[in-house]
Amino acid sequence: MELAFPPDSPPLHAIAAAKIGGTSLVPFSTLPSGSLPSLLVANGQSLHGADVILRYIGRISNLPNFYGEDAYQSSKIDEWLDYAHVFGSGSEFEGACSYVDEYLLKNTCLVGNTVSIADVAIWVCLAAAGLRWESLRKSKKYPNLVRWFNSISNEYDAVLSEFSATYLGKKGSSKAAMSKSKEPQGSNARSTPVENGVHANETTGSKPFEVDLPHAEVGKVKLRFAPEPSGYLHIGHSKAALLNQYFADRYKGEVIVRFDDTNPDKESSEFVDNLLKDIETLGIKYSTVTYTSDYFPQTMEMAEKLIREGKAYVDDTPREKMQHERMAGIESRCRNNSVDENLNLWKDMIAGSERGLMCCLRGKLDMQDPNKSLRDPVYYRCNLTPHHRIEAKYKVYPTYDFCCPFVDSVEGITHALRSSEYHDRNDQYYRIQSDMGLRRVHIYEFSRLNMVYTLLSKRKLLWFVQNGKVESWDDPRFPTVQGIVRRGLKVEALVQFILEQGASKNLNLMEWDKLWAINKKIIDPVCPRYTAVIEQRRVLLVLTDGPKDPFVRILPKHKKYEGAGEKAVTYSNRLWIDFADAESISVNEEVTLKDWGNAIVKEIKKDESGIITQLVGVLHLEGNVKKTKLKLTWLSDTSELLRLTLVDFDYLITKKKLEEDEDFINVVNHHTREETLALGESDMRNLNRGDIIQLERKGYYRCDVPFIRPSKPIVLFSIPDGKQQTVAK
Repeated sequence: MELAFPPDSPPLHAIAAAKIGGTSLVPFSTLPSGSLPSLLVANGQSLHGADVILRYIGRISNLPNFYGEDAYQSSKIDEWLDYAHVFGSGSEFEGACSYVDEYLLKNTCLVGNTVSIADVAIWVCLAAAGLRWESLRKSKKYPNLVRWFNSISNEYDAVLSEFSATYLGKKGSSKAAMSKSKEPQGSNARSTPVENGVHANETTGSKPFEVDLPHAEVGKVKLRFAPEPSGYLHIGHSKAALLNQYFADRYKGEVIVRFDDTNPDKESSEFVDNLLKDIETLGIKYSTVTYTSDYFPQTMEMAEKLIREGKAYVDDTPREKMQHERMAGIESRCRNNSVDENLNLWKDMIAGSERGLMCCLRGKLDMQDPNKSLRDPVYYRCNLTPHHRIEAKYKVYPTYDFCCPFVDSVEGITHALRSSEYHDRNDQYYRIQSDMGLRRVHIYEFSRLNMVYTLLSKRKLLWFVQNGKVESWDDPRFPTVQGIVRRGLKVEALVQFILEQGASKNLNLMEWDKLWAINKKIIDPVCPRYTAVIEQRRVLLVLTDGPKDPFVRILPKHKKYEGAGEKAVTYSNRLWIDFADAESISVNEEVTLKDWGNAIVKEIKKDESGIITQLVGVLHLEGNVKKTKLKLTWLSDTSELLRLTLVDFDYLITKKKLEEDEDFINVVNHHTREETLALGESDMRNLNRGDIIQLERKGYYRCDVPFIRPSKPIVLFSIPDGKQQTVAK
C-alpha cells in the first residue's frame, strides 16, 4: 500500500501502527501542506484522513486484536484515538499524562490485554513530545505511564528504532531515543511485561513492580514449580506459580512443573490431574512435567553414597525422643555407628523388615548448630503405603529436605523460588547440596500469601472435605483455584492481584475485598444484565391502564456493551416487584419502572396483619425519570418466568487470623451458605454453566446450574464486588 502525506504533517500514528503490525506500507511525502494523508490500497481505492487510515491498518493487521477482539473493544479503542488529540493541545499535555497514568495503574494496555492501535496512538503522542516527555519521564511523576511506554519501546524496539530516527528526529535505536529500560542482565535487570493479561509491575501502591532475580542471566534461567499432589492448587500456591512464570518470561528462561510425590499417604493421581488443570487455568506455560519419584533410584544411590562417606546414618530412636534430642542439641546414640552397621540397617529399611520399619536415615550435619534445621535432619523414612504412580515398588521414601536440593540440582534448576516460611531451612538446603557434591542452586525467597478468614493448609482443607463441610475441593467457599473460579472470580483478576504483591518478603494478611474489587472491574463492563424478583412476599403491581395484551420488546442485555447480546422483555399490566421495594412506596408516589417509564401508585393493599399484598397504579410515561426516588426492577406476571436459587456464601472460619497454636475447629463457621428463592426473566434459560451476569440492583452472579427443566431452579452463586462486608457468623 502507498501512503501519501504532506512533508510537514506525516500521520505518525498510522506509520508506527503499520510498522508494529507488520503491514507493508510505502510512504511518500508528496502532498501539499494542509492536505489530508491518503492511503492507496491494493484494489486501487483510497482512504483519506490520519485516523481513518490508522483504523484501517488496525483492521487488516495480522497482530491479534490490534483493533480489538469485539465491537466493545473496538469502540473503546475509538475513544482513546479521540482522546489522543488532547496531548497535542499544549497546556493539556500534563493533564493527559496524569489521566492515562491513573488508568494504567490497573491495566496492562489501554484496551484488553494486548497492544492495540490505541496504545500506538498514545505512545506516538508521548514520543513526539520530545524533551517535554523526557523531562516528565525522568521526574518519576507518572510511574505507570512510564512503565507502559517503556514496555512498548522494549517489545517493538526493532521497528520503532527506524520510525524514531526517520520521523521523530532521533538518532540511534528507540532504546536510546526513548531512554527505555535495558534488557535484564544479571542482578541489575529491569522488568518487562508478563503475559496472562496483567502487567507485573505494580505493588499495592503506585510503585512499579520491578524485581530482580540475583545471579540470573538472560536465556539461562530455569525454574520449577513443585507442588505436592496432596490437594488442589490454592491461592497461596498460585503466587509461587505466577512468580516462576514472571521470572521465566522476564529472563527468557523456562519453567518446569515437578510433582513432589514423596509421601504416598497423602498423594493421589486425582490431585495430579487437578493440579495440572489448575496450572493451565493460571496460564502457566511449562516446558515439561517431571516427578520426584522419577529420581528415586538416583536418590537411593545418593543416600548410600552419603552413608559410605560418613555423612548419613541410620537411627532407630523413637520419633518423640528424636524430636526432643534435636531441640535440645543431644546427639543420638546411633550417630557414631560404623558404616557397615548403617549399611546393614539401610538394607533393612529398603526391605521394609520389622527392624527396618523402626529406623530412619538422618544426615550427619551439626547437632550444635543454632539453626535447628541443621541438627541431623531425616533423609529417608519407611512407608508401606503403595505409591499412586509406582505402587509398592519402594518401602522407603526420601523427605522433601533430602530430595529437593538433589532434584533441583540434577534437573538443572538455576533458581529455586521458596516462600519465606522456609527461610531457616535455606542453610540446610545448601549444606545438603554441598555434602552431595552437587551444583549449587540459588534460592529466591518471597512472602507467603495469607488471606483473612482463610485456611491454606491442605491438611485443614482436607478436614472440611472429609467432614462434609464443603462439597469438594472446588467448593466456592474454598480458596482453591477451582473454588474461587467457581465462585465467579476471573483468572485475570487473580493474576493481577497476585502479581501486584510482587516478590515482597513482607508477611501480609490480605483482604479478599481487594481481589473482588479487581474482579468487578473486569466483569462489569461486559456481563449481561437480567432482572429477578425475590419470591418470598413478592408484590403484584397492577397497572389499571397498562396493556391488557402483553407485548414484547427487544432490549440490549448491556446498554454499553453490544457484545452481551439482546433479550426479549415482556410488558403487561401485571408486574411483580420485590417486597422491599413495595414497602418503600407511598400512596400517590411516582416511581420509575426500569426500561419502561414512570408510573403513579394510587393504592396500597394490605392483609389483616398489615403486610402489603398488592399495589394499584397507573402509567405516567411522560414523567421525568430523573425526579423519581425509586427506580423499580420488575417482571411481568407470565408463565415464562423461571425459578432461581440465589446462593450467598460466608467465610469457613469466624476468626480473621488464626494463631499458630490455635485449633481451627474451634472457629469453624457453621452457617456459610444461604439460599434465596427468586423468579427470573425467561431469557435466563439460555445461560450456560460458568456464565457471569448481573441481576439488576442485586449484584453479580455466576451460573452454577443452568436451566434444565421448569421444576428445577437455575442456581446462581453470588459474586462479591469488594464492597460487601461479609461478617462470619
